[in-house]
Amino acid sequence: MWVAKLYGGLFEERRGFTASASVAGVTGVGIAAAVMRSRREAEPASVKSIAEVAQRVLLRPVPRTAGPLQAAVSYTLAVAEARIGGDLYEVVASPHGIRVIVGDVQSKGLAAVETAAVVLGAFREAAHDEPDLLGLGERLERSVARELEGEKFVTAVLAEIGSDREVVFLNYGHPAPMVVRQDGTVDFPQPPAFALPLGLGARGVEGPKPYRVDFAPGEQLLLYTDGVTEARDGEGSFCPLADPVHLLKDPDAHLALDALREDLVRHASGPPHDDAAMLLLRYHGHAEGKSVPIG
Repeated sequence: MWVAKLYGGLFEERRGFTASASVAGVTGVGIAAAVMRSRREAEPASVKSIAEVAQRVLLRPVPRTAGPLQAAVSYTLAVAEARIGGDLYEVVASPHGIRVIVGDVQSKGLAAVETAAVVLGAFREAAHDEPDLLGLGERLERSVARELEGEKFVTAVLAEIGSDREVVFLNYGHPAPMVVRQDGTVDFPQPPAFALPLGLGARGVEGPKPYRVDFAPGEQLLLYTDGVTEARDGEGSFCPLADPVHLLKDPDAHLALDALREDLVRHASGPPHDDAAMLLLRYHGHAEGKSVPIG
């Protein structure tokens, strides 16, 4: 009653009902918009949370030490918001030695993540079972061939460090590893013959052959993906990985790798156009009763 008196009989006319309907409509649209906005704001947070969990499961933190080795990892995503990419790495202390993989999935988005999960799952299992690196590689090839379809493939390098001061490599079309000697010189040991990436080996082409390289206490091994070497500066020049090797002299492997990563970002004048992963292994030990300095 008092409402009718307050609005002077407005609701007794058609325009009164029209006005109230308009108010109700605007209110409803406002509520719907608020709900939709809230959902949109919540969705990125949910996606981010899922991506972070997936990242922790897929790329678990590598052990800081494994036998005589100290390990450090750097992973720079081309799209920072992605939280996860197609590069992969792992370090496993097995009964047969310290076994390592660094790889690069040649696809993007969810497909790359799924492929990386297949490779890492197969590696983590086979690293404990297979008595030699060639058998490990063949098992990876079979697992990947079963799971991948179309033109998907993975470049990868496997490494095994035992107790004989050598590292054994198996290279599936991946950039050559970098070995930093005690005197600061750098080697990029190449495989004896070119081999196809994982996922393409079932096409009748002979697989890679293992090759051995000296690796002694006080030396360092850097495995990386092509996002590192193919980072270009403003003039289009590729990153000369061997030039800033002095950055790896820091006694702390993680700080040394951080310095190398910062140099890479400076060279590219910003984040690289491709994901860039680096895994640094330092061989700590003693020679003639004295600690051998790094770098």
